[in-house]
Amino acid sequence: MFESLITKCRVPRDLRAVTRVQSEAEVDPRAVGLAAEAPERIWAAVERLYASGIHPAIQICLRRHGQVILNRSIGHASGNGPNEAPDARSVVCTPDTPFNIFSASKAITAMLVHLLNQRGEIHLDDPVCEYIPEFARHKKQWITLRHLLSHRAGIPNLPPEAMDLRNLEHPERIVELVCDLKPSWRAGRQLAYHAMTSGFVIGEVVRRVTGKDIRTFLTDEIRRPLGFRWLNYGVARRDLPRVAKNYFTGPPPLPPLSNLLHSALGVEFREACRISNEPRFLLNIVPSGNIVTTADELSRFYQMLLDGGTLGGKQILNTRTVKRSRLEQSYLEIDLSLGMPFRYSLGFMLGADYLSIYGPDTRHAFGHLGFTNIVSWADPERHLAGAIMTSGKPLVYAQIYYAWDLMRQIGQLCPKEPRHKPSAKVVPLRTQAGGA
Repeated sequence: MFESLITKCRVPRDLRAVTRVQSEAEVDPRAVGLAAEAPERIWAAVERLYASGIHPAIQICLRRHGQVILNRSIGHASGNGPNEAPDARSVVCTPDTPFNIFSASKAITAMLVHLLNQRGEIHLDDPVCEYIPEFARHKKQWITLRHLLSHRAGIPNLPPEAMDLRNLEHPERIVELVCDLKPSWRAGRQLAYHAMTSGFVIGEVVRRVTGKDIRTFLTDEIRRPLGFRWLNYGVARRDLPRVAKNYFTGPPPLPPLSNLLHSALGVEFREACRISNEPRFLLNIVPSGNIVTTADELSRFYQMLLDGGTLGGKQILNTRTVKRSRLEQSYLEIDLSLGMPFRYSLGFMLGADYLSIYGPDTRHAFGHLGFTNIVSWADPERHLAGAIMTSGKPLVYAQIYYAWDLMRQIGQLCPKEPRHKPSAKVVPLRTQAGGA
């Protein structure tokens, strides 16, 4: 009876038919200190997650010592959703398919704040009202940029009207709504995940300091220098058909978690899935939730952070700035928005010894989740940078075991090692099964 309530996509019998591999990018795992069978064992865990039917598409890219060990996809970018007809036109997902990474956008948005702090154009402990005077309403004059980055600003919930798609086309309306918010408690007192509010405030701070909207600033400072095709807030109109479609999956969302997320997101859980596919959502700027990119690009972003702010010989951030962004701010407190313990830094969700979103024994890992099973992270002890994209949007579901097992397999098969790079020559693998 309960199984009939679980929303799933159709899983083909032959997984190879919907598998795509960038074999020319993947290197011999032995050259980066892994067992020869490690990538295929990790990929087997991805296949088990896909076979659960919860995610119509999965994309993964893992880098070890900067070299790609996996860059693959499985499933359909569109056309195989739970409520779509079996004969609907379907598009197979590839490693080049862009995904909306939702809240994983927060880490990238945070690094723009750290970049401005590095340049001395802002300071993390400045009150927000120094840049947005009207934000001081209702005793919010003590809220600082640090409070926003660490989810301690006391304004975790977005007004429902803020996510009206018509307002996204007029960002000044959303800024006005956020400025008029009344704090739930004094800044710094409680930890509560700011799903959307902090991003809109940060976006306006960036605009007033630089004279550019945050999309243009990201392009000028990170996207273009690093040669990324995507990695930006939303997409151009011509690219709308290329973005992977999101689907509500899993069992019906139930209280109390569904209520908590409704308050944080400003919309009901299923409605959040629907809105994410709307052109107006993808064409406009949502700093906390609509960066569109691929797993390859996102893992390269984290590789840049692992390498002290430098990628491909281009320095974006200095090493001290990257270290500062990872400083712990919450010490595994209960997050009042999510109802569970989390460790946060100034922009990242941090790993832990046991209860970690990056797998067991990942205390020094840092990254961010995206709605709902998107994971992007770096693990300095394992010299690992990775991203996992998923298009199914379940809340709580039994098959989450397979997502947890995937992260566990990655951690076990990519062991910790000293902070020196292996001397072995990197040899590309060109004979992987299931290639494009």
